[in-house]
Amino acid sequence: MTNLAKAQLIPIEGEGAPFEFMFNPTKLTFSQQVTLNQEDGARTEEGMPKVTYGHPNPCSLKISDVVIDTYESGGSVFDKLAPLVQALRFATGGEGQKKRAPIYLFTWGAKGAYMRCFVKSINWDLTMFRPDGTPVRAKVSFDLEEAGNSISQPGMGAPSSVDRAAFSRSAFGK
Repeated sequence: MTNLAKAQLIPIEGEGAPFEFMFNPTKLTFSQQVTLNQEDGARTEEGMPKVTYGHPNPCSLKISDVVIDTYESGGSVFDKLAPLVQALRFATGGEGQKKRAPIYLFTWGAKGAYMRCFVKSINWDLTMFRPDGTPVRAKVSFDLEEAGNSISQPGMGAPSSVDRAAFSRSAFGK
């Protein structure tokens, strides 16, 4: 009998907290784009707008409708959501304004590491409540964005080197 592998976000830089999925996602949606530069008025011989290819943008990963349920444990669903919400509230005023977003490694099962990333956005719907109004079930969707290797600079507190190959999307050969 095989144990069920849980998807998780593991903090690898910054002050993030780990997040283990209670129920694994049913779909992972990856997207990536290339930046194009178009000069106003510049045309090709055929009259088409002249386009210069800029650079590839980071890969994004959307994870939708992940269920978080605390009905049986009796706690609030907000306790389980806290690590994800904190990933967006890392820089609230004062010294916090100089902080960077926590960097995570999104992992799941035999595939291992899918992406070195940060949490770009989170949305949740509260879908079940106790009689006293305590929310005990939520459907959560969030967007992760690929984070490149950081280059340590004085005062940043980031590691001086990270092996990008270990975090690559190897399914695409790089």
